[in-house]
Amino acid sequence: MPTKRVAPARSLTDQVMDFVRESTLDKTMVTGEWYSVYQVSDQLGISRSPVRDALLRLEEAGLIRFTRNRGFQIVETKPSDVAEIFALRLGIEPAAAYRAAQLRTEEQLHEADDIIALMAQAEADNDEEAFFTHDRQFHRQIMTMGHSQRGADLVEKLRAHTRILGASTAGNKRTLGDILEEHEPILDAIKRQSAEMARATMREHIQVTGKLLLEQAVEKSGEGAAQKIWDQYTAGV
Repeated sequence: MPTKRVAPARSLTDQVMDFVRESTLDKTMVTGEWYSVYQVSDQLGISRSPVRDALLRLEEAGLIRFTRNRGFQIVETKPSDVAEIFALRLGIEPAAAYRAAQLRTEEQLHEADDIIALMAQAEADNDEEAFFTHDRQFHRQIMTMGHSQRGADLVEKLRAHTRILGASTAGNKRTLGDILEEHEPILDAIKRQSAEMARATMREHIQVTGKLLLEQAVEKSGEGAAQKIWDQYTAGV
């Protein structure tokens, strides 16, 4: 792996986590290979302590697997993992959106408007990385409005899994503009205090994203039929 240096703006632990995620996306780190805390520490030019902390958090999220005296490996995300992740999100986020419509404050709505504006600017700039940074902020804001902080933390971990498959379906199955348009009716329903509509539009958005990412995972792995896997894991949610 080429030597990389982290910037001082964010915590070292967060930067190491981003480094490992990005390394899986650009195939610098691949499944089946062994890596070590010392190796990552040397690559980033930092001490082993924040590297170890970051790797423990990534292991907790299920992105890596430690083996004693061997180091760690990247955990491959399978189509069934994607389906399970979105089944869990379907059990959390629509209900949070429902509560958000009932419990949100005006200040929180203004913050959500600001996030949507940042997403729109990133879409106009064709800045996919910034777009999905604000996308994650938007989903967390809705969880916050719906008084679901533990749910927000869990969803962050679940989204980290799907990032290994690629940052999004943008440019492949849909555009950034398409994705932005899926978020706007969710916020509109929350503003109008239409709890049922907020739940329904959030559910539709997660289903669209989940099915597209599952299709990508199936195409990559050749495992099974996407719709059958989806139905197996989302039955009852």
